[in-house]
Amino acid sequence: MTATADVAATGTRTTSEDIIPRSVLFGNPEKASPMLSPDGKYLAYLAPSAEEAVMNVWVQETAEGAADARMITSDKSRGIRQSFWAQDSATMLYMQDFEGDENFHLWSIDVTTEGAAARDLTPGEGVKASNVITSKRFPDQILVGTNARNPALFDMFRFDYKTGIAEEATMDTENPGDVLGWGAEEFSFEIREGVVKNQEDSSTTVRIRDDAKSEWRDFLTFPYGEDGNLVDFCADGGKTCYVTSSIGRETTALLKVDLKTGETIEEIFSNDKCDIGGVNLDKDTKEIRSISYNYARIERLFFDKELEKDFEILKGLGPKDGEVSVASTTRDEKTWVVCYSRSDGPTEYVMYDQVAKTTKPLFVTQPKLLDYKFSPMEDVRIKARDGLELVGYLTRAATDVPTPLILLVHGGPWARDGWGFNGSAQWFANRGYATLQVNFRGSTGYGKSFLHKGDCEWGVGDMQHDLTDSVKWAIEEGIADKDNICVYGGSYGGYASLAGLTFTPDLYKCGVDIVGPSNIKTLLDSIPAYWGPLRNDMLLKIGDVDADEEFNKKISPLFHVDSIKKPLLIGQGANDPRVKQAEADQIAFSMRDKGIPVEYVLYPDEGHGFARPDNRIDFNGRAELFLAKHLGGRYEEFVKPEGSTATFPLEESPKK
Repeated sequence: MTATADVAATGTRTTSEDIIPRSVLFGNPEKASPMLSPDGKYLAYLAPSAEEAVMNVWVQETAEGAADARMITSDKSRGIRQSFWAQDSATMLYMQDFEGDENFHLWSIDVTTEGAAARDLTPGEGVKASNVITSKRFPDQILVGTNARNPALFDMFRFDYKTGIAEEATMDTENPGDVLGWGAEEFSFEIREGVVKNQEDSSTTVRIRDDAKSEWRDFLTFPYGEDGNLVDFCADGGKTCYVTSSIGRETTALLKVDLKTGETIEEIFSNDKCDIGGVNLDKDTKEIRSISYNYARIERLFFDKELEKDFEILKGLGPKDGEVSVASTTRDEKTWVVCYSRSDGPTEYVMYDQVAKTTKPLFVTQPKLLDYKFSPMEDVRIKARDGLELVGYLTRAATDVPTPLILLVHGGPWARDGWGFNGSAQWFANRGYATLQVNFRGSTGYGKSFLHKGDCEWGVGDMQHDLTDSVKWAIEEGIADKDNICVYGGSYGGYASLAGLTFTPDLYKCGVDIVGPSNIKTLLDSIPAYWGPLRNDMLLKIGDVDADEEFNKKISPLFHVDSIKKPLLIGQGANDPRVKQAEADQIAFSMRDKGIPVEYVLYPDEGHGFARPDNRIDFNGRAELFLAKHLGGRYEEFVKPEGSTATFPLEESPKK
C-alpha cells in the first residue's frame, strides 16, 4: 500500500519488492545471546516464552542427544535482556528492572534443578545493582555494587550467590563519596581500583591499592578533555598494568604502566584516526592477544598468531563481507560460540571447535529475515563546513534515483553509530527512504578533539551543523530528494530532531522524536541520583545551563516552538528515569495549543525506549503512517498490536 507514489519504485529498489512486515523487523528474535557455561556442559540463550512471547533465559545441555532446551526464568512483562553464567556452571545470573525504571536488580537461578525459583540478590525498592564481577578462581563468590545505602553512590558487596544476598552480606568496599565505578584484580579477587570524578574540574582519577588492607592512592589523573582508563592488572605480582590514555596524543593508546610510579614502560599500540576499542587478554598470563579499533569498520591487530589463524579460518567460513566476533567460550577455550554479523541480513551463530578448526551451525537470530532482500550498508565520508571529516553509514532505498531521506540520529550523544544490520534503516529502505546515520562531532571513538569539538555545540552549534551538512551532502550526491527529508532519533537523537525542526525549519519535511529532551535545564534537574556525580561533566560538555538561563533558552527547543513549521511525532515512556515524561509533555502541549501539527504517543509501561515488542511495533506502525503521509513512501496497514499500551495525552487533556 502507498500513501502517494513510492519514489524508490522509479529506480532500482535495494530491498525486497514485497513490504517486509514490521513484526518480522521489530518482533522478538527467535533466539539471541548464546552463552556457553564455563565447563561447556550447557548452552544458555534468550528466547521468547511460548505463552506471553516475552524474552526469557533458556538452557539446554550441549551433549549429543540431550533433551530439548527449557525455559528457566519466568518474566511476563518487558523481558530479560542481560544474562550471564556464574563461575560454577550451574547458576545463571540476570539483570531486570521494573517497567523501564532502570533500577536493575541482580537475580540468580539454579539451572540444574527444573522448576527452581529465581532469587533477587539485590532486593529493595529503588535499589540499583551495578559492577557485577565474577572470578573463575573464586567460583562461589560474587562482587556486586548497589546504591542501597546512598542512592547516589555504589558500595561493593561480596557474598556467595547461591545462599546469600547483598543486603545481608558484609560490605566489601564502602564508597567514600566520589567513586563512580570499581574494578577487581583477577588473582586475589580483591577490589583494587576505583574511578573518581572530580566535582570541581571534572578530571577523572584512577585510584588503586596494593591489596584489600592497603591504603588507596591516586594512580593516574586524566584532566577534563583527556580520555583513558585502567584496562587490567598484569600477572607480574603487582608491578605493572595496562592503561589506555590520550595524554600527549590525539587518540587513546594502549600502554604498559608501572603501578608504583605511574610511568609508561611501553607504548603498545595506537591508531591516528580512532581510539583503542577492545583489548583481548589471556585470562591467565594477561598477555595481549589482540586489540580492536573502529574508524568505520572493526579492525584487529593480533599479537597471538594462533588466535589470528582462528579468525582467518572463521572469516573464510562466514558470509561475504561479514564481521566475526566471539560471543562466548568455555573456560578451557576449546569451544567457542562465534557470531557472524552483516549489514544485509540477520546475525548468525555457530559453534567453533578450536582444536579441530571446524564449525557447526547454532542458530540464526531472526530466520524470517532470510526470506527477504536487504540493502547493504555503506560507510561514507562527509566533509563538514569547517572541513572536519565525519564517518557516516548510508542505507539506500534505490541505487539510481534520489529518494526521500531519513536522517537517523544516534543517542548519547557521547556514543557512536557503527556498521551492521540496522532494523530501522532496513525498514526505512524497504518503504522507500534512504537512511543516513552520522557520527557528528561529540561522538565517541574518534579521539579527544573530535569528541570535545562538540562541547557547548548543541542545537544551534556545530553538532547540529554537522547533521545539516550531512543532509546537504546527501542531496548533492544525488541520494536524497531535497523536498522530502525527515529527522528521526531517540534520546539525544530525539533532541536533535526537535532542534532540526526548530532551528533549521526549512530543511526538514517532518520529524520524529523518541524520548528526547526539550528543555536542557529541566532535563538535568531531573536526572537520577546516581548520575549526580556526572552533572558537572555534563555541564562542561553541554554548556552551563544552570548559571546561564539565556544559553539554556538558546539551545532548548521548548523556547522556540513558534519556529516549528513542520509536523512532529513524539514517542515517550512514562517511566523513563533519564528523560522524564515532562520533557515530551511540555513541548507536545505547547505545539498543540499553538496549532502546530503534533502527534504524541505515551506508553505507561516503558522507560528510555520501547522494550516490549508490542509497544515497539505499535509505535513504528504509527511512525510508518506518519512518514508515508509526509514523505510519500510505502506502508503496511496499521493494526494495533494486542499487547500495546499506547495512550494519547493530547487527546485526553482538553486544549487550552
